Amino acid sequence: MGVQVGSEESEKRLKKELIKKAVGAILLVVLFSAAFYPPLQQYVDTPADILFFEGQEYAIPASLEVIESDEAVDVFSQDNRTTLEGVKPGSSKVQLGVAGFPLKTMEVTVLPEKKVIPGGQSIGVRVHTQGVLVVGHHLIDTEEGTKSPGEKAGVEVGDMITKMNGTQIKDMSEISAIVQKAGDEDLPLRLELKRGEKLIHTELTPEKAKGEFSYRLGLYIRDSAAGVGTLTFYDPESRKYGALGHVISDMDTKEPIQVNDGEILSSRVTSIEKGLNGEPGEKLARFSSERKVLGDINKNSAFGIFGTLNEPVANGAWDKPMEIGLSHQVQEGPAEILTVVNGEEVKKFDIEIVSSTIQKFPATKGMVIKVTDPELLEATGGIVQGMSGSPIIQNDRIIGAVTHVFVNDPTSGYGCHIEWMLEEAGVDIGKEIEKAKAS
Repeated sequence: MGVQVGSEESEKRLKKELIKKAVGAILLVVLFSAAFYPPLQQYVDTPADILFFEGQEYAIPASLEVIESDEAVDVFSQDNRTTLEGVKPGSSKVQLGVAGFPLKTMEVTVLPEKKVIPGGQSIGVRVHTQGVLVVGHHLIDTEEGTKSPGEKAGVEVGDMITKMNGTQIKDMSEISAIVQKAGDEDLPLRLELKRGEKLIHTELTPEKAKGEFSYRLGLYIRDSAAGVGTLTFYDPESRKYGALGHVISDMDTKEPIQVNDGEILSSRVTSIEKGLNGEPGEKLARFSSERKVLGDINKNSAFGIFGTLNEPVANGAWDKPMEIGLSHQVQEGPAEILTVVNGEEVKKFDIEIVSSTIQKFPATKGMVIKVTDPELLEATGGIVQGMSGSPIIQNDRIIGAVTHVFVNDPTSGYGCHIEWMLEEAGVDIGKEIEKAKAS
């Protein structure tokens, strides 16, 4: 019996030693993970959306607890990211640990929750260029034969005429008197042109057509553009807005319009030309100078137009601030868009996120989307011109905007992620991070 008892005690001691060694090995592995777990270049979900550890973006091993103020903070792992319930916006210290024992303390900066109000309203857009845009050349039938003074002077399509004889040119109405004076005095015009980022200087001699008294440049010019699009969002605090989701280009030169100023107006959709394979459809809308001016335009970029609203604008059931969903939070699958297909009523329609790319740098084609809503397909055939800028909603977050339609499949198109539009509007996440760090 004594031998048997001794054997049992030995076995128990052996088991205890093995368990201790196993637990020690596990703790060592976890400690190693806590100390050296590599930063992932993606955001970590929190109730306030973004969490930073020591200036880096981290994902926390799901096996670790997060301890703050001696009280365990719940940890939920999802798609290699972790949601930390209870971590408040601002800067604080958070400990990582196992079974209530802290292993590592890290500085934490949590981004305050940012919400914007989604759009969906149809808007009229009017922009004025920085100078006068050259959109073509034409020949003048003079006594000496046909001539194009502008082409002879080296003026190119897409050039912006910014000065004539030292006078700043803001619109076409200022040109006629200067050209006529130069012609009457038989003197060349000194032109300052903006060509891309370059300033070009040249001289142009105006010509007079047979039987006419006025002098001409031999150029087709334009100083404004107008169209229809969709409002994407606005910030309820600053009233800064974003719309369209893509750049406004001149219809003739196909070059982005350099905006001097402009305005957005309320617009009413009167009819829809349905999209067909190989031929995009179009929203037909009406707006005029008598319609209400909603705000100004101070930027025209690859992600749309941006400015400040004069006052909040209503869009029915979606007038409340909505959380922002960044590119890493977008999921393939069901989503919705807000847009107008008749009159001024904003409605919600079903779409599918076919694919989405997590973007670290600005890019316009972040998502591929497909219209699945039977009502919208019946009304429009899918994505049509004028729908650009329609906000994309998923899981009660605004995640982006409709930008382009696939010509050979009008049911599908591209969307851009909302963070880039927010940044262009001056409501960018980076500035909010700095505010959080300073708090």
